Amino acid sequence: MTQHFDLIIPGVEAAAGTLSVYAPYDRQLIGTVATADEEMVDLALTNAQSLFNDQANWLAADKRLEILRKTAELVSESAESLALEAAREGGKPLIDSRIEVARAIEGLHVCIETLKTTAGTEIPMNLNAASANKLAFTRHEPIGVVVAVSAFNHPLNLIIHQVAPAIAAGCPVIVKPAEDTPLSCYRFVQLLYQAGLPSGWCQCLMTKDTAVATHLVTSPLVSFFSFIGSARVGWMLRSKLAPGTRCALEHGGAAPVIVTEDADLEAALPKLIKGGFYHAGQVCVSVQRVFVHASIAETLANQLAAAADQLCIGDPTLEATDVGPLIRPGEVDRVEAWVNEAGNSGVQVKSGGNRLSETTFQPTVLFDPPDHCKVSQQEIFGPVVCVYPYNNMDEAIKRANALPFAFQASVFTKNIDAAMKAYSQLNASAVMVNEHTAFRVDWMPFAGLRQSGLGVGGIPHTFKDMQIEKMMVIHSDEI
Repeated sequence: MTQHFDLIIPGVEAAAGTLSVYAPYDRQLIGTVATADEEMVDLALTNAQSLFNDQANWLAADKRLEILRKTAELVSESAESLALEAAREGGKPLIDSRIEVARAIEGLHVCIETLKTTAGTEIPMNLNAASANKLAFTRHEPIGVVVAVSAFNHPLNLIIHQVAPAIAAGCPVIVKPAEDTPLSCYRFVQLLYQAGLPSGWCQCLMTKDTAVATHLVTSPLVSFFSFIGSARVGWMLRSKLAPGTRCALEHGGAAPVIVTEDADLEAALPKLIKGGFYHAGQVCVSVQRVFVHASIAETLANQLAAAADQLCIGDPTLEATDVGPLIRPGEVDRVEAWVNEAGNSGVQVKSGGNRLSETTFQPTVLFDPPDHCKVSQQEIFGPVVCVYPYNNMDEAIKRANALPFAFQASVFTKNIDAAMKAYSQLNASAVMVNEHTAFRVDWMPFAGLRQSGLGVGGIPHTFKDMQIEKMMVIHSDEI
């Protein structure tokens, strides 16, 4: 039985149309969502701006804490159904979707702790004649209306990262989830209201087309724009933002890993498998390019291939599934074409290399694909890991840094000097040592560099972005 979700915009009674949502594994209809046109988007923006302009009725900090605590309780009570829904609509296996829900709950608690511990600062005065008899300090206030546009690959946790900090910061927020995975978002927003969020403080909508979405994002009423998705769309939208709108962009990369000659391959293997094939490789910091010392490169490639062959591919709602579908059949077509291009260039396909169905692709390990191939040049965003032999560390770092993307990277080594060299010289916002590139906890900074993004994600950092620090200067002869 499918469920229908109406627009969550106070004052809207109709809809511009209906979006059908299909399970990525079997393409079965699992839900429908109402869509908004420009007039409805303008109403949502006006609603949000009216709330922000009414400073006397801003949500007090204790009220925000109460809502976030209650929401965390409600998410915990619904954890299994939320995990199953996320697996069904997004294709991430149930075992991993359960972890996503656990992270969502943790994220709400991180918002609570951030709100409780973030404070203004005192600005030094009485240091010269101009600052004599003065006291200066700051406090934080909400930045204004937040618009959050999200991606499909973590249909609940990404929404937590964009919406919950806005609630914590005291900002009215309008959220547009990915059209492939809106159901988890709508369920979360419903829980916010069940937890006591007053009407209008979180509005949820799907736009009828990209023109309406652009109209939403580029409105002069938007104070902060949070975007998670493709670089092409994100940078385009940034170029059209109204003057004064701040933003944070989170795009993808082609995460590099360096494995040195002395690395513990037994320990590295399961981490590389997880980092490469988690959610069928549809993660912005997925393990993609693994540079391995030539003396052990083929050995590691063979071990990765053997482990990849043991992964269970199938229905993401089943307990036994390790790797689910790609989000759309067209993505399977694209990954297949990229792998075939590499194969036609003479690359060794160590494992996989073929589609299993309209929606699934085998976990694939390629050995030493040429640098000109798409699998070496662009973000694969699919279940493909490439292994490249190298002869010295400088060569590995140069090749790792050769692309216009920079996000997270990693090095597997027992040598502290090699680890420090990788940390110092890899183009990345984070370098993991003896851990895969997709490692993340929700309170750490998470930032794409170069073409991979703008600003810093992670709940405390997003919370900071969604507030301003306002200073007061007091003059008194008694100071």
